[in-house]
Amino acid sequence: MDETLKQLLIYIAKQEASDLHIIPGNFPVMRKDGDIFPLTQFEVVTTELAQQMLFSLLNDDQKRRLLTYKDLDFSFSLEENMRFRGNIYLQEHGWSGAFRYISNEIKSIEELNLPPILNSFIERRQGFILITGPAGMGKSTTLAALIDSINHHWPAHIITIEEPIEYLFSSDKAVISQREIPTHSPSWYRALKSTLREDPDVIMIGELRDAQSISIALTAAETGHLVLGTLHTNSASQTIDRIVDVLPENQKNQARLQLAATLVGIVSQRLIPRLRGGRIPACEVLIANNAVKNLIRENKIYQIDNVIDTSLSEGMISLDRSLVNLTQMNEITLEKALEYSLNPTKLKYLLEE
Repeated sequence: MDETLKQLLIYIAKQEASDLHIIPGNFPVMRKDGDIFPLTQFEVVTTELAQQMLFSLLNDDQKRRLLTYKDLDFSFSLEENMRFRGNIYLQEHGWSGAFRYISNEIKSIEELNLPPILNSFIERRQGFILITGPAGMGKSTTLAALIDSINHHWPAHIITIEEPIEYLFSSDKAVISQREIPTHSPSWYRALKSTLREDPDVIMIGELRDAQSISIALTAAETGHLVLGTLHTNSASQTIDRIVDVLPENQKNQARLQLAATLVGIVSQRLIPRLRGGRIPACEVLIANNAVKNLIRENKIYQIDNVIDTSLSEGMISLDRSLVNLTQMNEITLEKALEYSLNPTKLKYLLEE
């Protein structure tokens, strides 16, 4: 590995930053608590230096794939306690890279300040659990917490399918097989399809990307497996719409029936800058009770937000209610709550109750 890049990666890990960006013509850039900072103590990255640093991370097969497709996802470890997810891509000014720091420690649901109802989600032995939200909002970390909790409580066979592998799990009560695309299987479709023949109890899908992966995930949940996955959506209702809409017209009704039968719950999360530093999750929680299942079957997804609003006693919570709670607990500022709200007018109304 290039020595300058190694120093940069060690620096952002020690700073507890989330990301490092290497972009020609700029100082290296660190993202911490959602904001970016140029690292002016390092030299400006030239086109030649960027290529030298980034290519030093790759083996021959990875270089071949990068030169063919012009971008590459991968992960790697640095020393004993630092792990990173990387993406190298070609842009107008040359090869660039984005690196996400992945803590070696997998934190628990409680340590991440996630809703306690998640503990009841993973007590289920079959069904479909979805963690959603925009990029960079902690979905992979939440998913890792759920899988690790199962690992410590349930003698199961867990298979993860990721591109690339992020958190590394150590088998405890469970045995865990981690498969990376394309290192361990050439495609998501093939990996998912073969998973059903590998005697899993729990299947973790790093990202539900297309109609094929969603269709197989629904079938897996329907046939006695606990399936956990992520989607880049903004809310629980949007997640349900996305799952159905991505499928061909002749499969949509079947998908609604499968989803109604298998859905355990959806958590849509945002990481909000905390008043005392760091970030804290604000979460919308949908629990698939009978009312929700009926709305999915009847294609009345637009009514789901109302169910969430009126089911606080069951453990459901809207994103705005979560933001209000964090504001009233002096965890976040009102300005940040309004910034991350999908409905600022409603948030202000909740604050005045």
